Order: sequence, then C-alpha cells, then structure tokens
Amino acid sequence: MMESTSLASCIIDSLASSSLEHEDFSAIRRSLHAWPEIGFEEVNTSQLIAEKLTSWGIEVHCGIGGTGVVGVIHGHEGDKCIGLRADMDALRIQEENHFTHRSRNPGKMHACGHDGHVAMLLSAAKTLAANRNFYGKVHLIFQPAEEGGSGAEAMIADGLFRRFPCDAIFALHNWPGLKTGDFATCPGPIMASCNEFRITVIGKGAHAALPHDGCDPIFAAVQIVSGLQGVITRNKRPIDNAVLSVTQLQAGTSFNVIPDTASIGGTVRTFSDQVLDMIEMRMREIITHTAQAHGCRAKFDFIRQSGATINDKAQTEFAGTIMKKVAGAAKVDTQVEPTMGAEDFATMLRLVPGCYAFIGNGDGQHRDSGHGLGSATLHNASYDFNDELIPLGSRYWVTLVEEFCAQKN
Repeated sequence: MMESTSLASCIIDSLASSSLEHEDFSAIRRSLHAWPEIGFEEVNTSQLIAEKLTSWGIEVHCGIGGTGVVGVIHGHEGDKCIGLRADMDALRIQEENHFTHRSRNPGKMHACGHDGHVAMLLSAAKTLAANRNFYGKVHLIFQPAEEGGSGAEAMIADGLFRRFPCDAIFALHNWPGLKTGDFATCPGPIMASCNEFRITVIGKGAHAALPHDGCDPIFAAVQIVSGLQGVITRNKRPIDNAVLSVTQLQAGTSFNVIPDTASIGGTVRTFSDQVLDMIEMRMREIITHTAQAHGCRAKFDFIRQSGATINDKAQTEFAGTIMKKVAGAAKVDTQVEPTMGAEDFATMLRLVPGCYAFIGNGDGQHRDSGHGLGSATLHNASYDFNDELIPLGSRYWVTLVEEFCAQKN
C-alpha cells in the first residue's frame, strides 16, 4: 500500500502535464477518494490543496484549526469579502465499492462527498484566479473535521474570521436523491443541531436466578429508554421539530449474570436552542429519578456538537438567484424541506450571514461498474460522488463571487 505521506506528491506528479480541465478535476477528486483522511488528519489533502492554489498564484495560509487551509484571491480594488467553504475530511467507514478509485486506506472512506466538494472549489479557484473579474477578496476555506470533529469551531478559534473577515459565507453539499444538477436551499433552518448523549446506569450485580440480591441496571435502563420518548411526545410542543433517538443499549457478558452497569447512547436533533435546552433538562430529570426509583444511580453526559444550520434570508435569496442563473429556474428549489441531518457550517453561520445549499447528486446511476450493492446515500459504504457536478458547482461558485463582488464599494 502507498505510504500516506506520498499522497500529495503522487497526485501532483500524475497530473503535472494535465491541462486541469473537467476530466482533470475529476481525476483529483478520484485520487482524494482513493486516499481518504479523517478529521484533523487531512495532512496530505491539505498539502495538495495548498500546492494547487499556490500554482495558480493564490495566496495560501495553512494549519488553520489544525489542518485547515485558506486561499485568498485578490480581485480589483474593493472592500467586499466573500467566503466559500468546502469540507475535506472522510469517514470511518470500510468502503464496499470495487472500482479503481476505491479507498486504499482501510476503514476510511469519502462516503459524504467531501472529495467532490474540494474538487468543485479548486476548479472555481483556478477560474477566479485566472480572471479576477470581481472587486474585493475571495476567501477559499477548506475545512477539516466536519464529521463530528468540530472543525469549523477549531478554525474559528484559530482566528479564521479575524484573519479572513467575510461579509457573507456560503457552502455547498451534494445531496443524493435530488436530481443530478438540481439545487435546493431555504431561508432559516435547513439542517438541525447535532447532539450526542451517553448514559451509564450503575446498579448492583447479582446471579440472574437471584435478582432480589442486586439492583438490575438493565431493567432501569429499559425504563429510562421508554421514558425518554415521552420528552418528544409530551414535553415538546407539537409544532416544534425535534428527534430523540436511542441508538445504543449495551450491558452484560453472560446469560446468567445481572451486570453492575448498563450504557445507553443516542442523539438529539432540533432546530431551536430553546427546544434543545428543554429536552436536555427533561432528559436529566427522567434519567436521574428513574434510576433512583429502581435502586440505581445514573451518569448523564450531553455533548452539543453543532448548532442548527440557519440560513440568512437575504443571502439565501441572493444565492437562489445565482442558482437559477447557472442551472435554470426549473432546477432550483428555494423552499426545500429542512433535514434533521447536521452540519458544523452552522458554527460559521452564527458569526457571518450566509447560505448553505444542496446540489443534486442523483440516484446513484452515475456510479461505475464495481460499486457496492448498497444504497447511494450519504454515509453509506457504496456511495460515490457524481463527477458531473464539478463543472456546475464550479460555475455556481464563480458566478456567486462575481455577482456578490460586482461593484466597487
């Protein structure tokens, strides 16, 4: 297997004589797919990005928030500053595809299309640097660790917006199931907050034939799981959107032993901090008192990973006009139904107005022979980004910049 440290040099060497048209950005995307790097380990991905940007005469800043990269393109004299963000990390998934660009790194895979997001922004960067048909500056933000690693927060803490201020910021994510090349967005909440909870119920172990000698943490855990569902059905207003999903329940090692502990895990998703605060409070009360009622005690951890992704109304309306210009009005939905999925671009939108949007990845028919038999959806071991989106995504970015920075302040 190729050493991870040789990724950037291998890709650069293989593409040195290329004209870097669409096929070549597709080749970059597939090379990134073949050598995925997870959050805060995107060393070679960052190096590749930095070297490409530098080769096009773009000012480059590396190591922001760990492995983040920011490219700065200076247009004609002006005060406008616009940010374009692409995430670049992979997931801990063992790929099931068998095509030539499948992952060479065991247990790691670009199953969310961040390889494609990088390729689209690189393509736009080359065009913007060559033409510079705008006033002001463009900040190209290549973000690490979007997949639960709080990479956006890390970049911000490292001075992202202090060093590279933006009047507005935009992000684009491929979306399987949406027709290839269609765009979708909406003002206000478009994706939910992401929150993880972990519960440990601590009881007293005993022989399974003598349960009265112990305090059964499994029985208490089952009651807790049941009680938590009442938070959504009885404490939350019906008109407020929220999801509470228990996804883990683990205990015991033998059929005839009541264990000392049981663990519960899951996620909470909301569009509102107020609703989230209420859910966390009620969970804590239910967990604590239910455990006590069964002679146990409980430890409760609630981890707020990212807030809801909330689009600015004015910037979303503006972005919608650009989508219609590059794809046609019939292929743009500016009132898409929000999803309970999450995105840490939300952290950037809390500080800078902007718009997060989807670009259709199709239904999976684009996948080469050799793909896995599973679904083509995100976070699936048979997923692959649709390279047809690279030129369209690039045009969207370029047009967005040129229209946003069309006039000198």
